[in-house]
Amino acid sequence: MNADAQLKTQLKELKLPGMLENLELRILEAQQNQLAYSEFLSMLLNDEIETRNMRKLARLIRQAGLGTEKTLETFDFSFNPSINAAHIRELATCRFIKGGEGVFFIGPTGTGKTHLAKALCHQACRNHFTVAFYKSHHFFNELNKADFKDQLSKFITHLIKVDLLAIDDFGFKKINQQSAEYLYEIVDTRYSVKPIILTSNRAINDWPAIFPDPVIANAILDRLAHNSYQIIIKGESYRKKSKPQFQNA
Repeated sequence: MNADAQLKTQLKELKLPGMLENLELRILEAQQNQLAYSEFLSMLLNDEIETRNMRKLARLIRQAGLGTEKTLETFDFSFNPSINAAHIRELATCRFIKGGEGVFFIGPTGTGKTHLAKALCHQACRNHFTVAFYKSHHFFNELNKADFKDQLSKFITHLIKVDLLAIDDFGFKKINQQSAEYLYEIVDTRYSVKPIILTSNRAINDWPAIFPDPVIANAILDRLAHNSYQIIIKGESYRKKSKPQFQNA
């Protein structure tokens, strides 16, 4: 076995796919540019680091449940002047996660709330934070399902520990007493420590009406609203603006 073949075998055994994939290219580059051994090794190590980071990002995005990829790069800020692009880009630094600060996106259907929420979740994954993204109905369905399977404690622990929790279309339907109690436990434990992103078509003043009683509504909403950014989005639906216009013949 020649030296190159032996090196490939060793990289496979050590599970270094980034170095293995780029080995031949780096050897050729080192020969052509007469690189020092340390430079050659540094390039290979950088290849491995980049490969591992990309795999980690892919895993975090998959575990987050983001579905269709929505990123800040693909968001069209020009369609809605009510959205403060500078503020969104500041949130995309993910400093709000470290500070345990929540984010609310509130506005009519189709104004970009879900895209922006997913974009911040994507940025969080890029910064190696763990994320859980749910549609509101799916969120409560999963809680009830976990309760039925006697796995509620484990699931709530996951929702509490994840670095960033996002609930899309919050307030779309009324919440029953049991679901409200589950939500209170999650919100109370995450309060000022780990942030929650919410998107909603309802104004915040309308949120108490979705809860079974005012006591638990106040307890949850007081914790959610404190230390959270409230981003109000106005304007027409992006989908409506981009809908093809047909003229009568």
